[in-house]
Amino acid sequence: MRTLRFLLQKEFRQIFRNSNILRMIIAMPIIQLLVMPLAADYEIKNIRISLVDHDRSPNSQKLKNKIIASGYFELNDFNVSFDESYEQFQRNNSDLIMEIPKDFEKSLVVDKQANLFIAVNAINGTNATVGSAYLNRIIGSFNRDIRLDWITSNNSVNTATIEVSSLNWFNPFLNYPSFMVPGILVILVTMVGAYMCALNIVKEKEVGTIEQINVTPVKKHHFILGKLIPFWAIGIFVFTLGLFGVAWLVYGIVPLGSLLTLYVFLAIYLIALLGIGLIISTYSNTQQQAMSLAFFCMMVFLLMSGLFTPVDSMPEWAKWIAIANPVTYFIDVVRLVVLKGSGFAALKTQFLIISLMAVFFNTWAVLNYKKTM
Repeated sequence: MRTLRFLLQKEFRQIFRNSNILRMIIAMPIIQLLVMPLAADYEIKNIRISLVDHDRSPNSQKLKNKIIASGYFELNDFNVSFDESYEQFQRNNSDLIMEIPKDFEKSLVVDKQANLFIAVNAINGTNATVGSAYLNRIIGSFNRDIRLDWITSNNSVNTATIEVSSLNWFNPFLNYPSFMVPGILVILVTMVGAYMCALNIVKEKEVGTIEQINVTPVKKHHFILGKLIPFWAIGIFVFTLGLFGVAWLVYGIVPLGSLLTLYVFLAIYLIALLGIGLIISTYSNTQQQAMSLAFFCMMVFLLMSGLFTPVDSMPEWAKWIAIANPVTYFIDVVRLVVLKGSGFAALKTQFLIISLMAVFFNTWAVLNYKKTM
């Protein structure tokens, strides 16, 4: 234990001696956590739409007003010629074109049905998918209003109607920062811990001080613990800074679940994550190699974690990568604890898997570290 204490003193002195590292630890997570949740928003607004109205009737005007009043669409142009709107489409000034045919209102009244033509610019797949879904939902609402008007006008008595009201649990107002901030906080903790830990041993290789340690009677597991514990403490500090300094104070996100459950999982997760960083450092001879390997791992962790794309919607081969990704479980746990208030009983599977990962990765790091006496 005395040997481990001296190693820890050495590591903390090296870390706090470098002012650039301290600025990175404090400033980078705060700035990114302030900016990224505002940009990572699944709700798309200001979708540019071109309307072509050949009918110019009260019902076509009502449909147009309903679309614009939704708040999702921005009217780019309003024409009576499809060719003029298509020219805007070609110039990428519009995301959608909706054409209302002539005799639209007459078809509704006489034939009880009418057709609309919608063209979608699918270069931006997200805008195309979400925009057309919004528009279809608004048209469906317009259709229900028309049918209800017919029913009430044809019957003097009140007609029974079915109204559907939805209740969103755990995030009732569909506030995207409440959903994204916990996940982004996990990514930032992962980035700080993985990069710093991966570069630590490699830096000693380049400077040459690791050779001096190798010829001492320091045990391999003591050396690995001396490298792991400082960054484990830094990871907890970064998470606390993001959770209380930004998520709570700036976005008003108050965890509904137990902070003890959250921090116990964080402690185990950091052990698993830092084990990956130590493995990278034992295989790398230069900081450039370590940075490249850490960047590759971070990209896989980020894209295959379920932060932006639900794991259930991934293809089968990608799901297996997500299952082997420790970030997947931490994002899941943070969201469940913060938004849903889940406790340890509901998170037993995640605790078991991350504990096995922590044992596996750190055992690999100890065995792969080659120490010469």
